[in-house]
Amino acid sequence: MTTALETLLGDPWDTGNPLGYEAVVAADEAARLPSGGERLLDSYGLGAEFVPASLGGRLRDIDTMARGLRPLFRRDGALGLGYGVTSFMAAVNVWTSGDPQQQRWLADTLLKGGKAAVCFHELAHGNDFGQQEFTARPDTGSLVLDGRKEVINNIGRAQALVLFARTSPGAGSRSHSLLLVDPSALRPASMRPMPRFATVGVRGCELGGVEFTGCRVPGTSVIGPAGSGMETALRAFQITRAALPSMALGTLDTQLRVTVRFAQERRLYGGSVAGLPHARSILAHAFADLLTTDCLTTAACRALHLLPGAAGLYAAAAKYLGPRILLDAADALSVVLGARHYLREGQYAIFQKHLRDLPVLSLGHAGPLACLASVVPQLPGLARQSWTTEGSPPPDSLFAAGDPLPPLRYDRLALSARGQDPLGAAWPALGRAVVRESGEGDGHLGALVGLLTDRFTELTRRCAELPRKERTVTAGPQGFGAAERYAVLLAAAACAGTWLHARRRSDAFLGGTAWLTAALHRQAARLGAAPGHLPITVEDELLRELFERHDRRAGFDLDCLPLA
Repeated sequence: MTTALETLLGDPWDTGNPLGYEAVVAADEAARLPSGGERLLDSYGLGAEFVPASLGGRLRDIDTMARGLRPLFRRDGALGLGYGVTSFMAAVNVWTSGDPQQQRWLADTLLKGGKAAVCFHELAHGNDFGQQEFTARPDTGSLVLDGRKEVINNIGRAQALVLFARTSPGAGSRSHSLLLVDPSALRPASMRPMPRFATVGVRGCELGGVEFTGCRVPGTSVIGPAGSGMETALRAFQITRAALPSMALGTLDTQLRVTVRFAQERRLYGGSVAGLPHARSILAHAFADLLTTDCLTTAACRALHLLPGAAGLYAAAAKYLGPRILLDAADALSVVLGARHYLREGQYAIFQKHLRDLPVLSLGHAGPLACLASVVPQLPGLARQSWTTEGSPPPDSLFAAGDPLPPLRYDRLALSARGQDPLGAAWPALGRAVVRESGEGDGHLGALVGLLTDRFTELTRRCAELPRKERTVTAGPQGFGAAERYAVLLAAAACAGTWLHARRRSDAFLGGTAWLTAALHRQAARLGAAPGHLPITVEDELLRELFERHDRRAGFDLDCLPLA
């Protein structure tokens, strides 16, 4: 998929390309999606990527699908979100709990080029879905919808709606249901569109709202058993939380590519910007950050298939930490570009568009604190049951980006890891293997492994001793700080596992120590434990690979595939 879509999208620097950077920026300035880009995606049949193969689509595993969408996000995150990924976010709820008729209808809708909108948010309640007021009241075999849904992408042009609605007045997790609704079958007067919401990022996305008043829908619209809406949504969140950061990796790829291009061309102090020590450090660190995010999101996507009991943990960590790493790297790259990172025209204008888009892309259904909130209550159990004993290591295929996976069993995605964390618990063993395989026990890499292992031991102790008030979704800095440190250490474990896998495959660059040293150094820095500066020799090796990939137009991620 990746190569076919990359070829279809064409050379982004071509001024005549309907999905080139110039056309993308122009469409963004007009607050619309590039029409030429939408026609290209129509011809490709992008909707099939979000439909399981068993229903006639091309979706076989989440890792392949997410990686395959990166070329689109390299061009335009708004188009990636607005044209297709919103449909995916809606559809996974139906694939998770829908009956055969609902799945067939939605599959046919997407395969014909239709779009689905996921109608979850109410501005008054944000991510607190349990407090939402939108109601679906049972009435003689039907449901009567009343209330508003706001900031909904594609609400004005969707052929299918997935609605989160209160179906019982009582409190608790069984008071809400999900509904699959065909808007064309509704009485027009019962569904009133609301004005479009203007945004700083993804300006081309049609974010609107809708108000339902006495809107009658069939009782068969309910997805899964009545009252199971929260459970279905939480399972579906695991999929989207893992996949979206993996797709969004494409935005940093473009920002890094633009910055390298500028740094090599711009002359300053008798040489190029790419020769300045500070600029070189920023470029090397951004490259390491991109690879780190790929390791973490790859493990999270593949865990959905391989470790479904713990996948919710990894998805939440990826959704929290992945976008944060991408945003920090983009901010650092803007220093190299200087005032040019503000420009909204010319060859560097795509940088500022991606800089505005990325924070919006990182939200999806839920912001970073909502992701950490799902991890906090599980930390004491993980510390006592999983982190203190070295059980079975995670499968090597967890780190094999793009390799075949078993079918996704939606019903096996657990709402709680129940104290089991194969990847996080494997850090000490992975660290020892890294030191042993690299032979650098006394070097910088060995010191980093030692530092991170000490932090893991400290985190285990702290989580086991968390006060009761710090073990809930309303925890304070202690509980949320522990969840943040856990996400960082999980990223380190994913990097170590990826490196060992590449080593066994004799991959010249990914099996070398430079990128792993940089990646672990960056994670140690996030924990306040980095031992000084990254060695110049490590930066130099990273930059050789970065500049070589740039010159031969290859991706900066783990795949390193040719670009159009």
